[in-house]
Amino acid sequence: MNSHPIETWHRLVATNDPSGLAGLLADDAVFLSPIVHTPQHGKALVTAYLSAAFQVFFNPTFHYVRQILGPSDAMLEFEAEIDGVLVNGVDIVKWNGAGQIIEFKVMIRPLKAVNLIHERMGAILAAARRTG
Repeated sequence: MNSHPIETWHRLVATNDPSGLAGLLADDAVFLSPIVHTPQHGKALVTAYLSAAFQVFFNPTFHYVRQILGPSDAMLEFEAEIDGVLVNGVDIVKWNGAGQIIEFKVMIRPLKAVNLIHERMGAILAAARRTG
């Protein structure tokens, strides 16, 4: 991978283009959701969850407000307004030596936002299961 994984992530978010996830995620990637209590294992599931997040979160109000970057992980704090609810959260991202994401954890607050995201993400993922 040529660019830093967080730079690639920011580019995908800025262009609202989940198609780049295929090259960014490791085959054994894990997604940790603020809603689903079990980790979601494997590139296909992580891609499904992150692609749904692109639909739910990445509207014109979405922006990262802080970034803490380490040698193999990062914490990205974000804010977005969805249906009049201010959503505040963090993406905690880990990557391997090849620059592929191996773990993506999302934490969200406040409770009203968690409930809204649960409803929105659940609908998108259920629809994807029915058609896929």
